[in-house]
Amino acid sequence: MKNENPVVWFEIYVNDLNRAKTFYETVFNLKLSEMPMPDTGENMQMLFFPADMESKNRASGALIKMEGFEAGGNSTIVYFMSEDCSIEEARIANAGGTVFKPKMSLGDYGSMVLAIDTEGNMIGIHSMA
Repeated sequence: MKNENPVVWFEIYVNDLNRAKTFYETVFNLKLSEMPMPDTGENMQMLFFPADMESKNRASGALIKMEGFEAGGNSTIVYFMSEDCSIEEARIANAGGTVFKPKMSLGDYGSMVLAIDTEGNMIGIHSMA
């Protein structure tokens, strides 16, 4: 296997799919897509972040509401790419989330913001600016 990013998918578990949808669409100025789920007997709903099957070295993922899996309290942080993470930081409170760590410099590695979404999940936003 080549030495490249092996991450191809992420899932953010939520308790209120509509509330989480509004948060992520507002903060990142994008539209999530609903995907009809196959009839597997599982009570699960998914909203997908924009992506295509040809994306190389960039992960995609979904918001997921599933019985028996509560949001928040996990130990994984998904980082979202940004031109300048202060732009998304400015949208977090109005979208119902909380800024946990405002934009901070990572020196030669850019900048980051840590936020808590409406479901209690910590997310990161990274930019080179």
